[in-house]
Amino acid sequence: MTSKDGLFARLSKTRQHLASGLFGIFGTAKKIDESVYEEIEDQMLMADLGVQTSQHLLSVLRKKAHRQRYQTTGELMTGLRETIVEVLAASECSSDHGRTARPRVTLMVGVNGVGKTTSLAKIAHRYQLNGNRVMLAACDTFRAAAIEQLQCWGDRLELPVITQPHGADAAAVAFDAYQAACSRQTDHLLIDTAGRQHTHGDLMEQLKKIKRVLEKADSALPHEVLMTVDAGNGQNVLSQIGSFHEAIALTGLCVTKLDGTAKGGVVIAAAQRYGIPIRYIGVGEGLEDLREFVPADFVHALIPERDGGS
Repeated sequence: MTSKDGLFARLSKTRQHLASGLFGIFGTAKKIDESVYEEIEDQMLMADLGVQTSQHLLSVLRKKAHRQRYQTTGELMTGLRETIVEVLAASECSSDHGRTARPRVTLMVGVNGVGKTTSLAKIAHRYQLNGNRVMLAACDTFRAAAIEQLQCWGDRLELPVITQPHGADAAAVAFDAYQAACSRQTDHLLIDTAGRQHTHGDLMEQLKKIKRVLEKADSALPHEVLMTVDAGNGQNVLSQIGSFHEAIALTGLCVTKLDGTAKGGVVIAAAQRYGIPIRYIGVGEGLEDLREFVPADFVHALIPERDGGS
C-alpha cells in the first residue's frame, strides 16, 4: 500500500460525507444549473467546510465553469478538485518557517486534549529519521503529568528533554532549553506548552511571555509556532485558531484525528479562512501516522476520480 493509498483509507469517514454525495451529483448527466451548485454546497456543509468556505469555493467554481465553458458535471467535479487544491496550496506558500535555522525552534500550542504533546513527539521522530539532532523542552509546567508524559516520549525516542519542576516559570524553561540546544549543536528544539482553552487569559499571557523571552535570545525565535487542532471538533476549531493566531501569530497547523471523524473538511476551512499552512495531519495512533500535508494527495483522498479511489 502506498502512502497515498493509506491516506485514502484513513479519510474514509469524511469521504463518505463528501464524495459519496458528490458522486450522486456528478455521476449523472445533469445540466449544470443552480440546483447543481446548491447540491454541491449542501455536501460541503455536511463535511464541515462551513458556510464561508463553501460559498468561497462555489464562487470560484462558478467563475471557472463560466470561463472554461464546462458542459458536463464531470468537468465541474474536476474543477471543484482543482479549486480546493488551489486554496490549500495557497496557504502552503505563505511561509518557509525557518527551514535553514539551527537550532530551528518550534513552539507547539493548542487547547487541552487535542494530542499536542503526542504530535510533538511524532514530529521529533520524523526529524530523527532524517538524521537530525533533536531536543525536547517541557514547558507545560502547569501540570506535573504533562512533564512526565514528555519525559516518557524522550525516553522512548532516546531524546534529551529539558525540564524544571512542576510550577516553574515556563518561559525560563524555554530559554534554558534554547541555550542548551545551542551549546549541544542541536538541529531542532521542540517546545511543548500547556494545553489551554483559547478563553483562558492567564495561560494565554504565559504563552506570550514564552515567545517574548525567546525573542530576546534571538529576534527570529520561535521559527515556527505550530498549533495542534482536533479535526473532530469541527467548526469550533476555527474560533480556536482565530484566538491563538491573534495572540501569538501562528505559522502552521497540525490537524489530528482525521481518521476518526467525518469533519475533515475543517482542514479546507482553516486554510481558506486564515491562510495558515497545514504542516501535518494525523491519521492514526502510530509514530508514522503523522504525515506531512500534501494538498493534492489530501484532495484525492477526499474526492477520488472515481468512486472507490484511483
